[in-house]
Formats: sequence, structure tokens, C-alpha cells
Amino acid sequence: MLPPNNDVLGKENMTDITRRAALATSLIALPGLARAQAWRPPGPTRIIVPAAAGGTTDIMGRLVAQFLHPRWNIPVVVENRTGAGGTIGSLEMVRSRPDGTTLMLGNIGPQAIAYSLFRNMPYRPDQIIPIAGTIAGPNVLVVNKDVPARTVAELAAMLRAQPGRVPYASTGVGQSTHLSPVLMLQMLNAEAIHVPHRGSAPAQIDLLGGNVSFMIDNLTGIAGHIQSGAVRALAVTSKERSALLPDVPAMRETMPELAEYEVNTWFGLFGPAGLPAAAVNSLNAEIAAMVAMPETQRRFTELGGFPMHGNADAFAAFVRSEIAKWAEVIRKEGLNVDAG
Repeated sequence: MLPPNNDVLGKENMTDITRRAALATSLIALPGLARAQAWRPPGPTRIIVPAAAGGTTDIMGRLVAQFLHPRWNIPVVVENRTGAGGTIGSLEMVRSRPDGTTLMLGNIGPQAIAYSLFRNMPYRPDQIIPIAGTIAGPNVLVVNKDVPARTVAELAAMLRAQPGRVPYASTGVGQSTHLSPVLMLQMLNAEAIHVPHRGSAPAQIDLLGGNVSFMIDNLTGIAGHIQSGAVRALAVTSKERSALLPDVPAMRETMPELAEYEVNTWFGLFGPAGLPAAAVNSLNAEIAAMVAMPETQRRFTELGGFPMHGNADAFAAFVRSEIAKWAEVIRKEGLNVDAG
């Protein structure tokens, strides 16, 4: 992730909107949920989503807003601020007053990858406070149905036999659909030809047409083609297998060289530097209560993801580890682009 926001775990439709409305109603009717600390923002609150409507960043932002509104009894609205790989919306949050009235539902792109990918980053990690993770989920390695490789090991052998000649698609330079295969190739000490696209749909068209041999895409975005047999799934990028593809191995299961491989797209709540500790801890507790709800967990399963748990310090440590991880991958690859 990612200029623009193509790293999503699912797309919204009318069914999603209906489910969100049902979830919001159920939240109002759940007085038994444990209340977080007494802190609440001093007035109406906005949650900036640095991505377009319809993707998982947006879905998560709206779930959080619908959860907090009846808990706080004040307006909580979502504002989509797109552009520059999520950095425009992130910068708006950074510049806001640190009183809790402006928060952000961020993701792996502008909150981890962007710091090393972009030459002209308009903000620093210490200007953003990680509050709580919400959902994470894997990508999946797929090959065109006519590619002879039926395992990751067979694909690796094909790549090594044709160094720098096998093409693969991504949804854009620097997105996780690009950096996931880059990390795989680095660990395999193999080379392939990167063919970037403007989004998942054109990348998938190229893959289905046989113009590229493989790609690593968001799981739910390409699940339909896997189920139809148009593409063949070789591995998921997460540490464990996905419940949506229980027969497909995790990448780290497939070869000794990939034993440490793990990539997940992830999403979480952030605030501006200076946000009081009481606000951070209270917000973290609110998100934990939301994630614990059976309805939320069912929605996460539908999106092919899993809930993120832990206090604010744990989430901050996770974000720092992701920044460092992708900085090394990007450095080895020699990637640098302008944020604008």
C-alpha cells in the first residue's frame, strides 16, 4: 500500500452497508459492553480515512465511528482524504489539535511503507501515535492457470531457470502487492520482471490473459478467480493458513528459504502526537471492546482477516517493526518515488 489505496481486503456493496447498519443498531442495544475509561473527546469527532470509500480502510473507519457514536453520545463522522499514497490524509491528521476530536484509521501504506518509499515525506513517525490495531489479513500468491508451476518450489525453479525473464503483476509501485513478491524474490535470491498496474482489476486482467505469469494480490480481491480455476493459488503470505483457503499453504511452509516469510496488510487507529495518554488508553480499550464483539469477528472472517489485539504500546511496537521491515526491503530493491 500504496499509492492509491488498492490494498484492501474487501469491497463494500449494499450488503455491506446493510450489515454496517445492523452492527450500528446492535451496538446501541449492547449496554453490557464494558465501558472504557471516563475519557471522551470534548466535542464532535472525525475519523480521517486516508483512502477512497469502499476499501477495508474505509470499512474499518466506519465500523469504529458507528461503534463510538452511541458510546460517547456525540457525533463521530468519517472523512475520506485520499491522495499521495495516503500521505495527504495522514498529514491532515498530524496537523490537527491533539484533543481526540481528530483521529485516523490508517494502514500499512502511509503508516509504514511510505516512510522509506517516498523521498519527500511530509510527516515523521514521531508525529503519529499508534492507538490500536483493528484487522490484518494475508495476500495470496497466484499463477496463471497455464503456468506449469503447481507449488512455490516449482515456481522458484522456473524463476531461477529464467532469471529476470518471468513477468509478474502488481497493483502499483511500492504497494504491498509489489513489495510482497519483492520480499519473496529477495529471500529466494531470484529475479523476475515487475509489471505495475493502476489497481487490482487491470493487474488481474493481465494475469488472466497470460501476459504475466504470477502476482501476489489481496486474498478476497482475487478469491473468485481462485474458486473458478482461472488462477491457481500457491501460498498465502500470512504466518498461518487462511480459513478462506485452508488447503493452500502459508508461504513459510513451502521452502526453507522462505521460513521467515510473513506479510499481512493491516489497519489501525492513530492520533496526532500530543494526544494525552488517557485518551490513547481509553481509545485502545474501546477498540478492544469493538473487536471482541461476535458481529465484528464475523465481519473480519468474511473479509479474510483476523483481529489485532494488544494495548497501545504493543501496537506501537508492531508499527515500528513494520517500518523497519519495509525500509530494509525497499533499500535492497533501490525503490524511491515522490509522494506527490
